[in-house]
Amino acid sequence: MHRTSMTPPLTVGVVGTGGISHAHAPAWPVLGAELHVFSTEGAEEYARRYGATVHESLPSLLAAVDLVDVTTPTLAHPDVVHAALDAECDVLCEKPLARTVCEAQELVDHAARAGRLLFPAHVVRYFPEYAAARRAVRRGDLGELAVLRFERTGTSPDRPWFHDVAASGGILMDQMIHDLDQALWLAGPATSVYAAEHAGADGRVRSAHAVLEHRDGAISHCRGFWGPPGTRFRTTFSLSGTGGRLDHDSALHPVLAWDEVARSAEAEGNGFLPEVAAEDSPYVAEILDAVRSRAAGRAPGVSPADGVAAVAVAEAALQSIAEGRRIPC
Repeated sequence: MHRTSMTPPLTVGVVGTGGISHAHAPAWPVLGAELHVFSTEGAEEYARRYGATVHESLPSLLAAVDLVDVTTPTLAHPDVVHAALDAECDVLCEKPLARTVCEAQELVDHAARAGRLLFPAHVVRYFPEYAAARRAVRRGDLGELAVLRFERTGTSPDRPWFHDVAASGGILMDQMIHDLDQALWLAGPATSVYAAEHAGADGRVRSAHAVLEHRDGAISHCRGFWGPPGTRFRTTFSLSGTGGRLDHDSALHPVLAWDEVARSAEAEGNGFLPEVAAEDSPYVAEILDAVRSRAAGRAPGVSPADGVAAVAVAEAALQSIAEGRRIPC
């Protein structure tokens, strides 16, 4: 029997133990959570590292928890989220919510029917530099937005599924979706997108560009790059409006503290993730917001509709690449 409110002790079930599950892990002790884990591989090591109880099946885990943290590869998200909602669990789901907008909307509709939390983990909204940019835009510091530019660079993921576009959506759906979400968050809904992509000889080193036209007239340009091993994680943005411009480059002005524990991610094959110290972690901030907002009866900083909108633009960008034309959103 699941509790109807998220009062301590919260029981959390982590499904999937890839790189992003470790970025989420520091949040659970802050919440005093009792941790459970199920994964097709890596569950025992995760349990030793974080003090979780291992489950041999998804149904077993769902029967034991109040909230499910879905950190599986993208293609598995719908089945896990639907099962969790059927089991009367609240859900945090790594981005993207699903590989297609139809699947993502089905998850949102299911959560609404069940009266359960469905939180799309768009963590970049919780990075302080992006949150500060949002506040500046909302205050009107930049006037009417005209041109927004976003860049995101990291080591190409070493897991094969990332490079299977049918399974993950590739660099557009996995990496660039962060900046597509930022463009929508800052400049509002998009009406169309044009995208292009280039891959190196091995198919792993690749770059992608997407240009969004927004309903209110602004234009956003997003660039993503998956580089060879050793490529340093870096993000930039430039927001121009009728009242001024706001620029940020993580290489020149790092906002978050980096530590040696965080740097070990690259050695573990997770160099496509930013290096952040646990005490400053936006991953912790997003989870605390989701859980505490649910307990207080208020909406968290990312809505289910936000998750669907980002998938919709990413899916349109993939269609643009395939067809070589601008696609309505």
